[in-house]
Amino acid sequence: MAVTLAATGVAAVTGQTIPMEKTYDSYPTYNGEDLELTATPRATTFKLWSPVAEAVRVMLYPTDRNSAATDTIALSRGESGTWQATVDRNLMGQFYTFSVKWKGKWLKETPGVWAKAVGTNGERAAIIDFSKTNPEGWDKDRGPALKHLTDAVIYEMHHRDFSIDPSSGIVHKGKFLALTEDGTTNPTGEKTGIDHLKELGVTHVHILPSYDYNSVDEANLQNNSYNWGYDPFNYNAPEGSYSTDPARPEARIAEMKEMVKALHDAGIGVIMDVVYNHTANNDDSNFSLTAPGYYYRHRPDGSYSDASGCGNETASERQQMRDYIVNSVKYWAKEYHIDGFRFDLMGIHDIETMNAVTAALKEINPDIFVYGEGWTAGDSPLSADLRALKDNVAQMPDVAVFSDDIRDAVKGHYSDAADRGFATGKPGLEETVKIGIVGATAHPQVDYSKGNNSRAPYAAAPTQVINYVSCHDDLMLTDKLRLSMPEATDAERMRAARLAQTIIFTSQGTPFLWTGEEIFRDKKGVHNSYKSPDSINAIDWNLKHANAEQMEYYKQLIALRKAHPAFRMSTADDVARHLVFDKTTVPNLISYTLKDHANGDTWRDIKVIFNGSDEPREVTVPRGNWLIVADDGKIDANGGLGTTRGGKMTVARRSALILARP
Repeated sequence: MAVTLAATGVAAVTGQTIPMEKTYDSYPTYNGEDLELTATPRATTFKLWSPVAEAVRVMLYPTDRNSAATDTIALSRGESGTWQATVDRNLMGQFYTFSVKWKGKWLKETPGVWAKAVGTNGERAAIIDFSKTNPEGWDKDRGPALKHLTDAVIYEMHHRDFSIDPSSGIVHKGKFLALTEDGTTNPTGEKTGIDHLKELGVTHVHILPSYDYNSVDEANLQNNSYNWGYDPFNYNAPEGSYSTDPARPEARIAEMKEMVKALHDAGIGVIMDVVYNHTANNDDSNFSLTAPGYYYRHRPDGSYSDASGCGNETASERQQMRDYIVNSVKYWAKEYHIDGFRFDLMGIHDIETMNAVTAALKEINPDIFVYGEGWTAGDSPLSADLRALKDNVAQMPDVAVFSDDIRDAVKGHYSDAADRGFATGKPGLEETVKIGIVGATAHPQVDYSKGNNSRAPYAAAPTQVINYVSCHDDLMLTDKLRLSMPEATDAERMRAARLAQTIIFTSQGTPFLWTGEEIFRDKKGVHNSYKSPDSINAIDWNLKHANAEQMEYYKQLIALRKAHPAFRMSTADDVARHLVFDKTTVPNLISYTLKDHANGDTWRDIKVIFNGSDEPREVTVPRGNWLIVADDGKIDANGGLGTTRGGKMTVARRSALILARP
C-alpha cells in the first residue's frame, strides 16, 4: 500500500515531521542479515538502515549504563539506505548506541532495531560472542517433531506466574531457569515446574512475551513490578527481568537457551509470543529513532493510527518492516530453537507478510508453526481484505487463528462476566459450539447462519484453528465460572470446567490451555491482570493437592487426545466424512460420532455426547460393545470406566459421555 503523507511537503507525527520528498514505499530497502552488528575479536562492523538520515554515528561505552562514551564513530552512507563503519580492533564486551541526524538535529540514542544483546533496561546494545552462550549439547538440540498442528497440546504460561509463589518449591522464581529445575514439589509433595508439565502431558508451552520489553525496571527488580510484556522495546534480545543478571547480556541469552533446551529434553516445544503489531513508544521507539515515520501507519492528518489500542500500529506491508518481521522470527528460530510463534493482534499485519513468515520458518524447521489473534483492537488504514484476519485465514495455509466461536459459546461471552455458555446451562448455543467442534470448516450438518461470531466457515482445514475457553486475556475460566454461576459451589464449577475443556480437547483443531486451570487456579476476578501483583497472578501450587481430582481429569483428557488421532484430523474432507452429528433438538445437548476409524484411529467408532444443562439427559446409543471412556465428570483414557451394550443411557448433568468401540 503506497502512502503519500501530505501534499504540503510535511506531515506531523506526534512531535516529529516527516519529509515528503518521497513516499515511504519509494525508500530503498535492505534485506541482508548483517544489519546492526558483525563482530569478531579482530574487527566490528556497524550497519544501520536509515535512508533519510543526514548522518549516523555510533557511541561506544565500557558499561551498560552510568558511564560516558569512550569513542564516537561516524558511519558512512552505504547501499540501499544503509550506513556502515568498521572498527579494526577487538570490541568484545563493550556496549554501543546509534544516533541519527535528521532535519539538522541529532535524535536520541538508540540500540537500533536489530540489537540482539543488551544490558539493563535494553538501553545499550552489547558486543558479545554468541557461541559462548550456548548450553552443552546445543548443537544437537531439537524440539518435538509434529506432523500436524492438530497434534499439539498448547499450554500458555507466564514466567513469573508459574514459579514465583513460595509453594512452587522452585529456586529461580520468576526466571528462565525456573523451567530447568527438576524434582520441584509443593509442600505436600505434588510435582511443580517442568515436572508438572511432563506429568500433565502437554506438547508445547506458549510463553508470554520473552523479548526485552519496556515496563519492568530491570535496575530495580526488588520492587517486584509485574507485566505481561506486550510493550516491545528490543524485539531480538531476551527480557532481562527473567534472567539472574540483567546487566550482563550473556546471562539473559544463555539462560533462555538453557530453558529451551530443558523443555526440549523433556519432549516439550517452546512457542514464543511475539508482538510486532505495535511498539511501547511512539516517537522514542527504536524504529522512530532510526527511520522516522517509516515503520508505522498513520492517519490522513499524520498522527499515528492505532489498531492495536496501544498508541500505534506497525506497517507490515512496507518492505523493510515485512523483512524485519520475517528476519526476526527466523533469528529466534535459528539462535534460540523456538518451535512456534503466536502473533499478537495478527489482524493488524497483512496476509502477504504472514505467508512470508511461515514460508521462511518452514525452510528452517518443517515442524514449526504459527498462529495468532485473527482480529484487531481498532480500525486500521490497511484494507480489511488485506489483513491477516480470522475471516481471511484460508488465504494463509500455514497459519492458525484462535476460535472465538467456541470460546464464547462454551463459557459465555468474554466481555460479560455474568453471561453463561453451553457448559453452564445457556440454551441456543449448540450450533456455535458445533462450529468449534468441526474446526470452523465446511460441514454439511453445521448451519453457520445460526453462529454467533461467524456466519460462514473460515478455516480451509482444522489445522487453522486454535480452540480454547480462556487465556491470559479477560477472565480466566475459574473466575468466569465463579461470576457467572454465583449460586454454585466450587465443586459444581469444577464440573462445568471439566465439561468445557472436554469440548475443547475433543474438538477438531488444536487445544489450548491457560496455565493453572488444571488445578482450578483463579486471579481473584481480575479481568485484565497485565500489571497486577503476584498476589493476583501467581499460581498457588497448594491447589494441586486441594484439587487433585481436577488435575487427574485434565491429565486423562490430554492423554485421550494424544492417544486417539480421531480427535486430530487434519483435513476438512476427513472431518466432513468421519464426524456425524446426531439429530437432536434438546437444549444444551450435542451428540456426534467419529466413525470408521477416523484418521486411522484404532477405535472404529467414538460416541461423544455433551450435556450442558443442570439436569440429566436420556439418549439412545446404538447397540454394541462400548467402552465407557468418560462419564459423570470422570474419565479414564486407558482402561476406561467400564463397558455398556448401548441402548438407552443417561448423560449426567453438566458432563460429557464418551464411548468407544473397537
